[in-house]
Amino acid sequence: MFFFCSLRIMQSRVMFLTKEIHANTTAAARIVGGLFALLGLTAGAMLGRIPRELHRQVLRVLRPAESAVRRLIVALASAIVVKPGAPRPAPSEIVGKGERKARPSFRLFDPRNRLLPASAASKATPRHHPRISFFGDDGIRTIALTRTPAPRDELIEPSRLVRRLEALKAALDDLPRQARRLARALVRRRAFPHLRLRGPLRPGRPPGFRCRVQHEVDDVLHRCEWLAREILAPDTS
Repeated sequence: MFFFCSLRIMQSRVMFLTKEIHANTTAAARIVGGLFALLGLTAGAMLGRIPRELHRQVLRVLRPAESAVRRLIVALASAIVVKPGAPRPAPSEIVGKGERKARPSFRLFDPRNRLLPASAASKATPRHHPRISFFGDDGIRTIALTRTPAPRDELIEPSRLVRRLEALKAALDDLPRQARRLARALVRRRAFPHLRLRGPLRPGRPPGFRCRVQHEVDDVLHRCEWLAREILAPDTS
């Protein structure tokens, strides 16, 4: 009797987690589609320089969206078993780059935290601008060389941002493939026991995490973070 009750609880949990993965995948795809529409990107279209403020606006949504999709991939990869494969031989000769553009690859591992936050580092070590001193009859005159801040309406190159968006959309379009990529990468990392952080998720808050929900992507990231931690948690039953 106890066995059947435990089996039913496990089936209910699997169904719930599967439903959560599907719901969050749909929400993330809708958010990414909105970013493409915001930039005016269509199939085969080339994007020119964009205002800096638009670049920041897209980046504020892109970072948490990448973290959310990465946690969906982690949730799917937890059920994949991959056998260690034979090491690939190195190429005998250098292969030149072709004319075809390489497909952007989605980053499967969180960028690691800095030792100090940017705000703390700036307070601990104040920046000193270079100075030039002039000696003349009227004494010593010193001019500080400060960098002029860029105007907010300055146009910047969005190629890197577009590639990150394309990689994110490609990952969402085929999450099982990304999950297999992650499973193989984790197997390769286990072969190096000296690595301290071998998992895809960094300790603490994920990149782009905001405690207060300011956009739909924040709510999606909250749910995906809980989902990945719940699946990766050890079974104590």
